[in-house]
Amino acid sequence: MRSALTIGLLGFACLAAAGPARADYAVLRSGLRLHITGYERQGSVTRLSVSGGTVDVPSESVVAIEPEEVFTATPVAAPVGRFGKFIQDAARQHGLDEALISSVIFAESNFNPKAVSRKQAQGLMQLLPATAARYSVTNIFDPAQNISAGTHYLKDLLDQYHGNLQWALAAYNAGPQRIDQYHGIPPYPETVDYVRRVTKKFAEEKNKKTPPPGK
Repeated sequence: MRSALTIGLLGFACLAAAGPARADYAVLRSGLRLHITGYERQGSVTRLSVSGGTVDVPSESVVAIEPEEVFTATPVAAPVGRFGKFIQDAARQHGLDEALISSVIFAESNFNPKAVSRKQAQGLMQLLPATAARYSVTNIFDPAQNISAGTHYLKDLLDQYHGNLQWALAAYNAGPQRIDQYHGIPPYPETVDYVRRVTKKFAEEKNKKTPPPGK
């Protein structure tokens, strides 16, 4: 009987044989997840299209192709109308900027309080069950608890990395152990893109609140 991995790779090969196909993440046997725009099998080598070029890897090292997680957007007024007070309370309690918390929520779940990832990260700030338990969350889908715990965790990471926001965000996405392993932001396209998106959104939100010169 063929293993599930063998069947999965055969299916992958059949798709690739038809030419480049749209994909989001290539999961490698090593555990690395590469953000890709396409892939093509060329015998024993698979060519992955990534930002800036292509990467050739042994076909047997590709375990799966997974779609990028995209959460359904909530109405425009939802972040302020439904979650604004929880964000304000968490910011005041843990000493973080409201705009930073909102930017993380935007990147994590697009303000969907019921969002669940393939890794079982849950709720607005995509807490793993172990993280939720660490911060005494009793209902991970309760917006107030989720935002408070996620903000507390982010504050702890900022303290751990001496205020280095990019490192703290990378740790929030990939785990503190990866920051320690690479002595900085790990070279994972997903994590690099996550840090970029959150910091960009944070800057945009801060600019909205900054009055024009002379005002």
